[in-house]
Amino acid sequence: MKTFLAWLCCAILQLHAADFNVRAFGAKGDRQILDRAALQAALDACAKAGGGTVRFPAGDYLAGLLRISSGTTLQLEAGATLWASTNKADYAPGPLSPAAHSRQTSSHLLVADEAERIAIVGAGTINGQGSADYNGSASNKPPFRVGILLFTACREVSVRGVTIRDSDAWALHFKRCDTVTVDHVTIRNNLRRLNSDGIDPNACRHVRITHCDIRTGDDCVVLKATEPAPCEDIVISDCILETPCSALKLGTESRGDFRNIRFERCKVRSAPIALGLYLKDGGTMEDITFRDVELDTGAATKHAVAPIFIDIERRHPHSKIGRIRNITFANIAMQSSAGVLIQGMPQQPIENLTLTNVSLRVTRADDYAKRKKPVGGTRTTREERDTLYARLPAYFALAHIRGLRLEDVRVEIAPEAFAQFPRAAVCGRELEGVVLRRVTRNPGDAPDRLPALDLQHCRDVQIVE
Repeated sequence: MKTFLAWLCCAILQLHAADFNVRAFGAKGDRQILDRAALQAALDACAKAGGGTVRFPAGDYLAGLLRISSGTTLQLEAGATLWASTNKADYAPGPLSPAAHSRQTSSHLLVADEAERIAIVGAGTINGQGSADYNGSASNKPPFRVGILLFTACREVSVRGVTIRDSDAWALHFKRCDTVTVDHVTIRNNLRRLNSDGIDPNACRHVRITHCDIRTGDDCVVLKATEPAPCEDIVISDCILETPCSALKLGTESRGDFRNIRFERCKVRSAPIALGLYLKDGGTMEDITFRDVELDTGAATKHAVAPIFIDIERRHPHSKIGRIRNITFANIAMQSSAGVLIQGMPQQPIENLTLTNVSLRVTRADDYAKRKKPVGGTRTTREERDTLYARLPAYFALAHIRGLRLEDVRVEIAPEAFAQFPRAAVCGRELEGVVLRRVTRNPGDAPDRLPALDLQHCRDVQIVE
């Protein structure tokens, strides 16, 4: 009995020791005084104790760069807001923890390197103060922009429950991380602020992004490979997304491979590019599924509109040509003023593409006279494919594909939209190994109308009613 009581007392003491309230380390929480030193002191004490929970009770905590160590859970309680300082000097390493002395200035509020078992949780808020409009022009570019989080080469990472507002750059950037969970996170960035991405897994493995509600001025969830390392085993599900750019995106940075990726049960609102694969730097995108997605591209914007967009190109003349293969779209319901655009390269067709139970409803139609393919990033190349297929009179423009299956693909066009811009359901160019099963357009075929199917320079085609 005495042994048990001693163990229990020890466990209670350890539990108490593992809880670090930032107020106890001098944090004021009034947004008037910079709390960075106090907050870092709490984080360092947690690290020295071997891990625990750093608690932020209700209040407004102003901070610059904060470094998180292994075993740390940062908990923002209801009513707590962590504010990112807009002063660049507050992101220098500074005389904080010994580990910080060798670090360089960061442009992120929360940073972790090679850490394990770290988490950001709670019902509180993180505010990046990037609320002003920024359209990307040099004249109004902020001199210093702060992202909310950068975790590099970390394992067993989670972000749960928190709300993020007005991130000035990429909000959640995970780079070369393994086993990442982002669940029930709300992101509300300025819709008129470029580079304010929501979640960016970059060369990461074993990622789960679930039940998130994201509204951003740039891409909502975008998988990247800025270095030659894979982005693989990733699931994005049950999310609500809104952006003037791309909602669910792979690329454009594609120096590594993308494989075994699923996007499921998501709703996309007012996104010109709802589902996009941008391959520019070599690499391979393969075994990727989009399933049970509802999307609306919204009103016309300055961006090119294509509810589904896939493209292979070279970013620079010397860039490698990558491969896209084994891609599936299933149970996709779209509403858009413009059509799907999917194009491989003559040198490298897209391989094994399937669209099944995919519908497109067109209540009004955009003019394609000046339509160009979306670019989605920097490049130095130009070619005829920038406009060649984007301007085809169709709602599914498909080119340079080997192994294509369309089954139960439906296009519903409002009579006034069809009268203004008569278009085919599908225009295919340079396709090989094609199966079209129950591909329909309403209005249907008539002698004085453009046919529903327009296939040219295609081989091995089967059309089944």
